[in-house]
Amino acid sequence: MRRREFITGVAGAAALACPLVAHAQQAERLRRLGVLMGYGESDPEGKALLATFLQRLAELGWVDGRNVRVEVRWGAGSVDRMRVVAKELVALQPDVIFSHTTAATAALHRETLTIPIVFVNVSDPIGPGFVANLPRPGGNITGFIYAEASMGGKWVQLLTDIAPAIKRIAIIFNPDTAPGGGNYFLGSFEAAAGSLRLEAAILRVHSDAEIETGITSLSGEPRAGLVVMPDSFMEVHRGPIMSLAARNSVPAIYYDPRFVRDGGLIAYGPDIPDFYRRAAPYVDRILRGEKPADLPVQLAVKFDMAVNNKTANALGLSLPPSITVRTDEVIE
Repeated sequence: MRRREFITGVAGAAALACPLVAHAQQAERLRRLGVLMGYGESDPEGKALLATFLQRLAELGWVDGRNVRVEVRWGAGSVDRMRVVAKELVALQPDVIFSHTTAATAALHRETLTIPIVFVNVSDPIGPGFVANLPRPGGNITGFIYAEASMGGKWVQLLTDIAPAIKRIAIIFNPDTAPGGGNYFLGSFEAAAGSLRLEAAILRVHSDAEIETGITSLSGEPRAGLVVMPDSFMEVHRGPIMSLAARNSVPAIYYDPRFVRDGGLIAYGPDIPDFYRRAAPYVDRILRGEKPADLPVQLAVKFDMAVNNKTANALGLSLPPSITVRTDEVIE
């Protein structure tokens, strides 16, 4: 064989081999990311937040279908549903799982103590044993705390600022999905109510029927206000909660400006999309070899307040200066 023909043959063989090598390298680089969202699959807010997370992840070099395969499951605010889909995700043996809400993280924690998990919207990761402490989580879980326990008192104070005539105040939550069974925020809620000489009530609900019974019980005299505790059940049932609060003329404070945009009175809480943007670099670092045990749990750094002026007018309320000077968004 002539030397030119030999070289050509070798080059041709190499060219044929290159796609196979490239394909093998690409397959080798493909990682698997599990995602467990507490929202229902059709919830536009849940979809938007997931898109925020995936966009930030793409900016860090991880693109679904190219070098990472993203498996998404939706919990729909149901503990039973979250346990089922958590088992599905763990069975896939992903490299890391991104988790939204306490209930979702708890369901995953039941299934694995080894697969790395990065959470958002968890208020108390120490109580249920997700982490040993905040600076050094110590296990397979880390993430971003939604709010400190003192937030319960903050909601009471803000609601009485905007609705000073209330004499009773209730807090509503589902003990199956709320942080600490609801106890995480209760201490500061009750302390604030006591300091303001308000009658405090606790509404533990598990269904739309119980939501209706609880909120309807607040109508009449003396005038009552409502604090809606953040948990995945409240997210899924926010429509009935806001509708019943309006129907019964109950001033209510929520934890997410989205409630106010949909007709709620006032909301104060951390910037939720910011959590999703900040969580993506943690997932990136774990995919590149770091351990969740060494990544500190982080607190919220951005908070938003929103007020619906139309709803305030319907309730016969005017916005005091103490509210207007701190409000980030006013819905007219």
